[in-house]
Amino acid sequence: MSGHTDGVYPNFSGRVVTAADPDYDSVRMVWNGAIDHRPAAIAQCRSTQDVAAALIAARIRGLDVSVRGGGHNFGGNAVWPDSLTIDLRAMSAVRVDPVTRTAYCQGGALLSDLDAATQEHGLAVPAGTVSHTGVGGLTLGGGFGWLTREHGLSIDNLRSAEVVLANGRIVEASADSHPDLFWAIRGGGGNFGVVTEFRFDLHPVGPIVQVGLLFWPIDQGAEALRTMRDTLDGLPAGFSGMLGVGMNAPPAPFVPEQFHLAPGHALIIVGFGGADVHEKVVDSVREQLPPLFDLATPMPYTALQSLLDDAAPPGILGYERALYFDGLDDDVIAVMTEFAGRKSSPMSFAPVFTLSGAFAEVDDDATAFSGLRRPTYAVNLAGIAPSPELLNADTAWVRAYWEALLPYSRGAGSYVNFMVEPDQERVVAAYGPDKYRRLAAIKREYDPENVFRHNANIKPAG
Repeated sequence: MSGHTDGVYPNFSGRVVTAADPDYDSVRMVWNGAIDHRPAAIAQCRSTQDVAAALIAARIRGLDVSVRGGGHNFGGNAVWPDSLTIDLRAMSAVRVDPVTRTAYCQGGALLSDLDAATQEHGLAVPAGTVSHTGVGGLTLGGGFGWLTREHGLSIDNLRSAEVVLANGRIVEASADSHPDLFWAIRGGGGNFGVVTEFRFDLHPVGPIVQVGLLFWPIDQGAEALRTMRDTLDGLPAGFSGMLGVGMNAPPAPFVPEQFHLAPGHALIIVGFGGADVHEKVVDSVREQLPPLFDLATPMPYTALQSLLDDAAPPGILGYERALYFDGLDDDVIAVMTEFAGRKSSPMSFAPVFTLSGAFAEVDDDATAFSGLRRPTYAVNLAGIAPSPELLNADTAWVRAYWEALLPYSRGAGSYVNFMVEPDQERVVAAYGPDKYRRLAAIKREYDPENVFRHNANIKPAG
């Protein structure tokens, strides 16, 4: 235990790190290397009671609060300047009950922790697509990935949660206990408390899945994007997919050496059934428009979950914006084709997620998710760069790209987990006025002083 806890942080069993400690700089680092925030102190919590004690100490000392799980937010919300950062990384345990198909996941776990534990039993919960993302931040914003078409969002599979409120009180949120809070944390982000344990329903998945990747050159942009769109729109049950628009081919063993880092567009098709069925779907795409190169292979589900990790390694510099679309019509494709070739960093690209199937079978008002529950394309514009100069160039590229796509989108509101600069107008637009008013009323009840405000913030009503 650090000496900083004595008397200043009563009833706290973890370690408090400040700028006086030699490891302060490493402890405050987050995924986005462009973030250089300096919290007043970092409370490395070991238990739910530690979280409660840290919140009470922050109130006594008059400190802002920020909450760190995976630290993957592009804007660096986890380590807000001059705040007390509640660091959950030591709380990363995952326990699985295969009989009831339930995962008990602490708030500091990463997706890799959750996937490893559940796959031991051939089970999984819908989650994201980069394995070093935190379960907490991803889930509280909604959580989508390869399993969303089959089994919905992460929040659609959340059974209950243990939540520490701003005043240090510990409550259970579920359909039967604090149902208003349970509704709000399923999409309302980290606005209502610190979740120290999630309890998820699980589904049989894997351990082997089928993965196809097809890649077309940048000069086939419009034709390739139309083919990719039509493929995703027509996928049969048991399949999922994603687009990588304007990406550079990875220098991977399956890519012919002459195409390493070549600019282009990628389509990933995932099948959760047999190899024969998956091969037929991939073959049909090859026949429509022969790719520059392709790969179709079985792989462990855990490998699929880390497939995109190298596209966003820890310490890289990043900036993002996002929009929702009802479809990728030719006007949208024309903008994408134009902007795909304008980026400066070879790592920048636009991942496009298709949200349909089980996602669209949930009522809009069933959860606080910041999007309509109808078939949707979530377009993320990601500026990812190894140097400040390239990041500056691609920050401007992302902003111009976003402005060009905005007229064809559902509006300025987007998935709250993709909001780097969440001004009030965009947050209200994301949820819509009715859902936002409901969230604001719940915020007034559970966090009337807006302690949890370093996020896509919902202000307490009144």
